Amino acid sequence: MRALLLAFLNSWRGLLHGALTERAVRQELLLLGLGIPVALVLGPSLWVRVALVASLLLMLAAEFLNTAIEKLCDHLHPDRHPRIGAVKDLASAGTFLAQVIAILVWIAALIDRAG
Repeated sequence: MRALLLAFLNSWRGLLHGALTERAVRQELLLLGLGIPVALVLGPSLWVRVALVASLLLMLAAEFLNTAIEKLCDHLHPDRHPRIGAVKDLASAGTFLAQVIAILVWIAALIDRAG
């Protein structure tokens, strides 16, 4: 049980650090904060609501992983380097794809709601 508590505290510190230091994380936390009540109203069923919120959480998780990769790359190689740039671009592409997933889920829910 103690290990679980320590793991939670590590995650909490990461959430706080990301929210305090990263603009993209703050923007996606705002989207999540706004998206949860909208998902509760928009989703006609529990599974649609879960998918809407989960898509936002996936987007935020990808942003945290991207940020962690970028910070590690900058720590290991602070100067501009083509291979480090490629790693950062790959991480950014993962973030972008998570955003596309979220957009697709939300568009599908809106179309389903309208139809």
